[in-house]
Amino acid sequence: MKHKLILLVALLFSSLLGHAQTMITEPQMADTFRSEGKIYVVISVLAIVFICLISYLIYIDVKLKKLENRK
Repeated sequence: MKHKLILLVALLFSSLLGHAQTMITEPQMADTFRSEGKIYVVISVLAIVFICLISYLIYIDVKLKKLENRK
């Protein structure tokens, strides 16, 4: 019974994804940003956020290792 339910959900999601891909033909927002030169600002902000997130995770990992070593 579980396998049939999982298969049904998977088929429903795959049909939704296929429908969503046919509706969107061109990314208009990306073309606008690229033509105005703002795409570099968006990419820069995303890169900064990603670097900060990775740095924070490394910082937490170092602190956790220190706490583990004390015990």
